[in-house]
Amino acid sequence: MRKKIAVIHDLSGYGRCSLTVALPILSALKVQCCPVPTSILSSHTGFSTYFFDDYTEKMPLYIEQWKKLDLSFDGIYSGFLGSEEQIGIVIDMIKEFRTPETTVLVDPIMGDHGKAYQTYTERMCSRMKELVGFGDIVTPNLTEACILTGRKYRSSGWKRSELLSMAAEIWDMGPDSVVITGVREGNYVTNVVAEKNREPHFLRSLHVGSERPGTGDVFSSILAAQTVKGIPLTESVKKAAGFVKASIIKSDELHVPIKNGVCFEEILSMLIRG
Repeated sequence: MRKKIAVIHDLSGYGRCSLTVALPILSALKVQCCPVPTSILSSHTGFSTYFFDDYTEKMPLYIEQWKKLDLSFDGIYSGFLGSEEQIGIVIDMIKEFRTPETTVLVDPIMGDHGKAYQTYTERMCSRMKELVGFGDIVTPNLTEACILTGRKYRSSGWKRSELLSMAAEIWDMGPDSVVITGVREGNYVTNVVAEKNREPHFLRSLHVGSERPGTGDVFSSILAAQTVKGIPLTESVKKAAGFVKASIIKSDELHVPIKNGVCFEEILSMLIRG
C-alpha cells in the first residue's frame, strides 16, 4: 500500500512554499499528499500585495467528510496555521485520525530571525506548545525553539549543551523527537537531531547562498515522507538538508529572485532517484 500523509498547510499560488512545495516533494518520494488547506493566498506574504482567503470556518466541514469516508493516514504533517482556532482544529484532527501506526510531524511555524510573525499572539504561541505535545517529531527553527522554551534569542554563539537543553524542554511537552534547524556555527549551519533515549546528532554543512522562503517547507516535507517510510530520523535529516542546500545553490546559479523561493524543480530528480 502506498503511504499517505495528511498535510495541513496554506496554499500560496506563487512563491514556492507550503502546499505547492509539499505536493511535488511528497510525490517525488512516492508518498501521497492529501492536503488540508488552512488558507488560500495568491502568493506568500513576502510579496507586497496578495489575495488571502481564511479557511478556518471551512476546515471542520472539510475534515468531517474525511471522517465519513473513514480515511486513515500513515502520517499527519502540520505546517503554517493562521489562528488560535486553527490550532484547536488540528489538535482535534490528530485525535480523530491518529492510530498507533501514524507518524505526526509538527512544524511549529511561528517566526524567524528572532521574531514571531505578526499573526502570532502570545496566546497562539502558548497553544502551539499544546499542539507540539501531539507530535512525534517537531521541527522548530532556532527562533521557534526559543519561543517554545521561553529563551532569549541570539543569532549565534549557542553552546551545544544549551541546544540540547532546549530540545529536552520540548521533549517534556510530549514529542519523542526534536529537530532544531538552521543553527549557525561560524560558517556552518547545524541541524540538531535529538531523539529520546538516543545519542544526539549535530549535522553540520557549510552555509551557502541566500536565505530564501520555503526552505523550511521543503525540509519538513522530505522529513515527513522519509519517516512514514520507516527511514531513521538522522538519515532523513541528512537527506532533507542536502536537498535544501542543493536547491539554494541551483536557485542562486539561475538568478531566481529571493522572494520566489528555491527552484527545487530543477533538481527534483535527486529525490525521484532516491
